[in-house]
Amino acid sequence: MLKHVMANEPAKAGSLKIGEASYPQPFYMGLEYSTPARGMWNIAQTGFLMPETHQIFVCAYGCLRGVVLTAAEMNALDRYSAIAIRENDIINGTIEKLMVDGVNDVLAKLPKKPKCIQLFITCQHFFMSYDHNNVFERIRKEHPDIEILDCYMIPAMRKSGISPDQRMRRQMTRVWKERTRCDEKKINIIGSNLRLSDSAELRGWLTKNGFELKSIHDCSTFDEYVDMENAAMNIYYEPVVAAEMKDLKERLGMDSFYFSNSFDPDEIDENYRKLAERLSIPAPDFSELRKQADAALTGLKELIKDTPVVLDYTLTTRIFSFAKMLTDHGINVTAVCTDLVQPDDKAAFESLKETHPGICILATNQPESRFFASEHEKNEGSQKEEKVLAVGQKAAYFFATDNFVNVAEGGGFLGYDGIIRFTELMADGFLNKKDRRKLIRVKGFGCESCI
Repeated sequence: MLKHVMANEPAKAGSLKIGEASYPQPFYMGLEYSTPARGMWNIAQTGFLMPETHQIFVCAYGCLRGVVLTAAEMNALDRYSAIAIRENDIINGTIEKLMVDGVNDVLAKLPKKPKCIQLFITCQHFFMSYDHNNVFERIRKEHPDIEILDCYMIPAMRKSGISPDQRMRRQMTRVWKERTRCDEKKINIIGSNLRLSDSAELRGWLTKNGFELKSIHDCSTFDEYVDMENAAMNIYYEPVVAAEMKDLKERLGMDSFYFSNSFDPDEIDENYRKLAERLSIPAPDFSELRKQADAALTGLKELIKDTPVVLDYTLTTRIFSFAKMLTDHGINVTAVCTDLVQPDDKAAFESLKETHPGICILATNQPESRFFASEHEKNEGSQKEEKVLAVGQKAAYFFATDNFVNVAEGGGFLGYDGIIRFTELMADGFLNKKDRRKLIRVKGFGCESCI
């Protein structure tokens, strides 16, 4: 599977050694493959985090099928409606009327009016002479008591400008329109699909210093969510939220702080030092917690010994920082499944190129990669097959192992507490097998689901 490529040139193969990989794009982007590992969230699941909100998707039947399945899997069909675009709507140019009449019909039939409508347009709207401003102006005029939020399901444009995921998160805070006050002791933890763990030292430290932390996961009403606009600062640790933070700064003057989701102890300490400086409070002393995290990693190494460990990007945006943390403690990382290197992960990526050039980088979306899983499945159950510990769903899929950590999008873990939690999950994954075929099929791992 490993093929040689020239340095700094994206590879067309499905895998290569990290020593030969280029930054930020190790692989050539073309026709793409999607694995059956579905733990990552989609824009519908993210949008459903907003309380008292109803989603309406306007698109063709083929697209609607996937979205309605998402709503059904989340047991959220009562919060979802669809307006189907048909061929005659395109030919006759009646798509604007279809949308206005469709929204009116949906709202007339709902048992209770929502506080907000997330109205999704799709690729078809961008392929036609669709009057976006006119449609939304008419709908908002007819329903002044409901927030009409324009949302976008445009996979055909996901390589142009900001991604659909970035756009969705930005639109969700467009309902924040005017800061009536600035609560200096209130801070938002924003942008992650999963709630920051209660055990995270960031949460405990800020609470101890008199700050009230709030995220969308803590809001039970739409008004509570909108009131988050009055917080003094937004803290975020997912790079995908950067566009949202820029928008809030430009529109409302809201400050933000990027708490890099690093697994490097020095970088974690620097995060806290800079945040303390911004908040004008004493920097915390987490030296004891740092020792505990180091001891946890040492204990993990003693448990798993030289067992091959494979990782994938769905676990965390800082997957190379995670890999470096493990290799620094002697853990045998043999592969990282990813298609890109995030900018703030460059230093860890370059370090691993020097210290562990033999680590395999496996593309998750290259068509050739689909054979990688089948090769491992042929040997599954063989007594000669070497035990592999996977950290992340795509890694479990590609390496056909039931010894894996079933976490997506960071799991709500951060800082030293996050390191300790991950080592515990890795130890459990090593000792106890899971049914990967069943688990990785669940869409949006960690969201409320009826599965």
